[in-house]
Amino acid sequence: MSVEEDTANHGRLLGTVRGPQDVKRMSGEELDVLAAEIRDFLIAKVSRTGGHVGPNLGVVELTLAMHRVFDSPRDRLLFDTGHQAYVHKILTGRQAGFDKLRQRGGLSGYPSQAESEHDLIENSHASTALSYADGLAKAYALRGEARSVVAVVGDGALTGGMCWEALNNIATAGNSLVIVVNDNGRSYSPTIGGLADHLSSLRLNPGYEKVLDTVKDALGSTPLVGKPMYEVLHAVKKGIKDAVAPQAMFEDLGIKYVGPVDGHDVAAVESALRAAKNFGGPVIVHAVTRKGYGYRPAEEDEADCLHGPGGAFDVETGALLAAPAVKWTHVFADELLAVADERPDVVGITAAMAEPTGIAKLARKYPERVYDVGIAEQHAATSAAGLALGGLHPVVAVYATFLNRAFDQVLLDVAMHKLPVTFVLDRAGITGPDGPSHYGIWDMSVFGVVPGLRIAAPRDATTLREELREALAVDDGPTVVRFPTGTVAADLPALRRVGPVDVLAESARTDVLLVAVGSFGQLGMEVAARVAEHGYGVTVVDPRWVRPVPAELVQLAAGHRLVVSVEDGVRVGGVGDALGQAMRDADVRVPLKDLGVPADWHPHGTRAQILADLGLTAQDVARNVTGWISGLDATPDRLTPTSTSAQN
Repeated sequence: MSVEEDTANHGRLLGTVRGPQDVKRMSGEELDVLAAEIRDFLIAKVSRTGGHVGPNLGVVELTLAMHRVFDSPRDRLLFDTGHQAYVHKILTGRQAGFDKLRQRGGLSGYPSQAESEHDLIENSHASTALSYADGLAKAYALRGEARSVVAVVGDGALTGGMCWEALNNIATAGNSLVIVVNDNGRSYSPTIGGLADHLSSLRLNPGYEKVLDTVKDALGSTPLVGKPMYEVLHAVKKGIKDAVAPQAMFEDLGIKYVGPVDGHDVAAVESALRAAKNFGGPVIVHAVTRKGYGYRPAEEDEADCLHGPGGAFDVETGALLAAPAVKWTHVFADELLAVADERPDVVGITAAMAEPTGIAKLARKYPERVYDVGIAEQHAATSAAGLALGGLHPVVAVYATFLNRAFDQVLLDVAMHKLPVTFVLDRAGITGPDGPSHYGIWDMSVFGVVPGLRIAAPRDATTLREELREALAVDDGPTVVRFPTGTVAADLPALRRVGPVDVLAESARTDVLLVAVGSFGQLGMEVAARVAEHGYGVTVVDPRWVRPVPAELVQLAAGHRLVVSVEDGVRVGGVGDALGQAMRDADVRVPLKDLGVPADWHPHGTRAQILADLGLTAQDVARNVTGWISGLDATPDRLTPTSTSAQN
C-alpha cells in the first residue's frame, strides 16, 4: 500500500504531505483540517505499536508552524526531548514508517540521523537541546552562515540544570537562536489579543532597542534628572509588559521573550516565530499547549496524559490491550512501601518519573516523604546525600540509563562520604523499543569502579524484595539495586546459599561454573540442561550482589574447570571482567569466558530480538559453553591463566 493510499484513511490533506514544502502552501483552513488528520493518524498508528502519544498530540500545531516559518533541513530544528518529534517525522516524509514504530525495521521513537536529513541530533535524554543549539549557533556565526537554529524544549526538560547552564551561555553569546518553550504544564495562561501581539512585535523590533539605548544615553548625560527618569520609563515599560505577559521569567538572563501564545493556534505561533526569526539574537517563544490535546482519553488521563503507553491500546478508551501483568516496577513499589511502613527514615526521590519508577505508590501514602526533583539526576543524587547526612535513608528511583548523568555525584558526593543512599535502577539491561539511548547496559560497568558501592542484581520477585531490604540495611555506604523492564519471571528458588551467592543448579561433575547475573538466572538453568546432554556438569550460580565480587564466588570458581559469566550489561568493566580480576588476584587459574553486551549502539527492537542478535540466548550460550569445555578436553594444559573473553 502506498503512503497516499494509507494516509487517505486518515485524511485527504495528510496524503499530500511529502515534505515541509507541502505544508507551506496550505491555507489557514487547510492547516486546521491537516492538524485534525495528523491527530487521527497518530492515534491510529501508535495505538497498534505503543509509543509517546500525549506529548505529540500536544505539539501538532506548534510543529506545523515551525515547518512553515523555517526551512528544514537548512534551518535546524532540535527537539528536547526527542519523544516530541513524531509530528516532525510525519511532516518530513516518514509516514510509512509508523506502521512499525519502535519495532525492528521501523521508525525510531526519537529523532534519528539514519532516518532523515531533517534529524540532526538523536536526542532522547532531556535538557540537552539548548546546549546543542548554543554550539550550533556559534558555529554558524563563526562560519558566516545565515541559518536558523530552533530548539523546542518543554515536557519537563526545563527542570534540568543543563538547560539553565545553556541559557546563561546563549544570552552571553547573543547569537541568533530561537528557543520554543513548549509549556504543557498548564501553569500559565496564554496571553491573547491585539495589544499583547503588538507589544511582542515591538520588543523584537531592533529599532525599538536602539531607541531605548539612545534614550538611556541621552538621559544619562543629565545625572540629576536623566538616570531617575530612565529608570521610571523602563519600569513603566516593564510594568506594562508584565501586566500583559506576567511570565517574563527569562528577561533577567538577557534573552528576549515572546508570549505566552496559544500553542494550538497555528497562526499565532507562526506570527511569534517569524518575529523571533527576524530579531537577530536569542529569543524565547513561550507556547502554551495541552498534552494529549484533541484526544479525550489522553486529556482525561490525570497521571500523565497517556505520555507513553508501553504497548497497543484501545483507541476508544486509551486502555492497554494486553492483560495486566506483575512487573518488576510493581514488586519494587510494593516492597518499598512495606519497608517505609516499618522505617520512618526511608524516603523516596525521583527525577520526574514517579509513576514509571513506582515511587508514586510511596508518595500516595506518605507524600511528605517523597521528593520529585524534576529532570535533575545530578541534583537528585546530591540531595539524597544531604538527606542521608540528616539521618535518613533515601531511595533514589531512576531508569538505569539516566543514572549515568550523575556519576560524579554518586562517586564524590555520596560514596566518598560513605553515605547510606540506595539507588534503584529500573529498566536495566536491554530494554528494547526505545533504542540505544535508553538501554540500561552501562551501570554495572560505570558504577563498578566506585569504591564502597555495592550492586545487587535480583533474578525474580523474591530476590528483589530480599535485596532491596538488604540494601536498605546498609548504613556505611551507597547501594544499587538494578532490575530489567517488563514482566517478572517466575520465582527461581536456590538449592542452597554460599555466603551471598545462590546456587541454582549443580551436578556430580564440576566442569563449568555458570555465573548467571540477575534476570539471566532462568537462562542459566536452560543452558545447564542443554550442556548436560553432552555429558558435562554445570553449576549455575546467581551472585545476587555483583559488586564487590563475593569471595565465595571466587572460591566456587576455583573448584571448576571453566567459568562462564553471562550478564545483561556491557562486557568491558562488567561483572565477568570484575570476576576475572578477582580470580587473578586470588591466583585462581581457571579459564574464564565472559558473555555480555558489546559496548556499541544497538538498534531498537524487542528485547528478545536484540538478545538473539547478541548471542545471549540459551541455545547460543549452551553451544559456546559446550565448545569451550570440550576444547579443554582436547587441550588438557589448564595452568595457563587465560581469563579470556568471548565476543558475541
